[in-house]
Amino acid sequence: MRVGIIGATGYGGAELLRLLNQHPKVEEIVLYSSSKEGMNIQESYPHVSGIYNKELKSIKLQSMKEEVDTVFLATPPGVSTEWSGAIAKAGCQVIDLSGDLRLQDPLVYETWYKREAAPLSLIENAVYGLPEWNRDYIKKAKIIANPGCYPTATLLGLAPLAKSEIIDVDSIIIDAKSGTSGAGRSPSAVTHYSEMNENFKIYQINTHKHVPEIEQLLNEWNNNIQTVTFQPHLVPMVRGIMATIYVKAKRQTSEEELRELYQEAYQKEHFVRVRPKGQFPATKEVYGSNYCDIGVTYDERTGRITVVSVIDNVVKGASGQAIQNFNIMNGFEEELGINNVPMYP
Repeated sequence: MRVGIIGATGYGGAELLRLLNQHPKVEEIVLYSSSKEGMNIQESYPHVSGIYNKELKSIKLQSMKEEVDTVFLATPPGVSTEWSGAIAKAGCQVIDLSGDLRLQDPLVYETWYKREAAPLSLIENAVYGLPEWNRDYIKKAKIIANPGCYPTATLLGLAPLAKSEIIDVDSIIIDAKSGTSGAGRSPSAVTHYSEMNENFKIYQINTHKHVPEIEQLLNEWNNNIQTVTFQPHLVPMVRGIMATIYVKAKRQTSEEELRELYQEAYQKEHFVRVRPKGQFPATKEVYGSNYCDIGVTYDERTGRITVVSVIDNVVKGASGQAIQNFNIMNGFEEELGINNVPMYP
C-alpha cells in the first residue's frame, strides 16, 4: 500500500516514518507539509539520511487519492477538522493522531480545546481507535480518531475495573507522568532544557484536554462513571508515560482476584502485558515499542486498588497505535511493522 503522512516534521510524523519504513505491506511513503514543501526530510531529521531521501510535497486534496491509499494526520488540533472529511471523500483512509475527532459532543470539544469543533457528520463517522477494546468497529472504519497518549495508558489500565462491579465509581484518581516529547517539537519555556532538567512539573491542573476523552470512554463502559480526577506531570525524560491509578474497592477483594480479572481481559492482546504478582512496570521497559505494561495490586488496609500502566507516548501513545489501527483496517496481521522489542537500557 501507499501511505501519506501530513505533519512529517513533528515527532509523531518522524515516528510514523521510522515504523512504516519497516512495514512489509507499505511500498511507498509520501510526506506532506503545508509550510515546508520542497524541503528534504533529511534537513529536518538527519537521522534518516541514506534511508529515506525525499522532499516534502505540497498538500493537494483533490489529487491525494492518486498518490496514496491511507493518510496519517500527525498534525496540531484544528487541521484534521479542516482536511479529514475531504481526504476521506477523495477515497483515502484517514487516521487522525490529533484530538479533533475523538470527542463525540462538539460542545465538549470546544470547551476543552478552545476552538471550533469538526462538523458533527465527520465526528460521527470517526471510530475511536483503541484496538484492544474497539477492534470490531476499527475493522470497518474509514476514519480513525487515534487516542491520545494519556488516555491510552489510562484507559488500558482502567478498562477491566471499569467494566466490573468491584470499584467505587466516584473514587478514580489518575496521577500521570510524561516525558517531554509529548509536548511536541516546537520549543517552549515549559520544555526548555534549563527549565526541565533536574525538575519535575505539574501542569494544566484540572484543565487537561484529555480529561473528557478518558471520561467519555469510561462512561461508555460503565454509565455510572461520570467524572475522574486526572493530573499530568512532566518529568525530565524524552519518552514514556506512567499512569498510576487509584480506585477505592466497593467490596473486599484481593490481588489474586484483580490479577485474574486483568489476565482474562488481556490474555489475547499481544501489545498489553500484565505483570506477575509483585512486579510493576517502568517506562524504560516499553521504550520504543508498542507495548502497554500493567501492574495491579490491592491494599487491604485502605481498601484501595492501585494500577500502574506504562507506554511509550510516541509509539503506543501515538504512531505505533496508529499503525496498529492501519493494520486492523486493512486486514493485516495486527503486529506488522510494530512488533519490535523495547529498547533497553
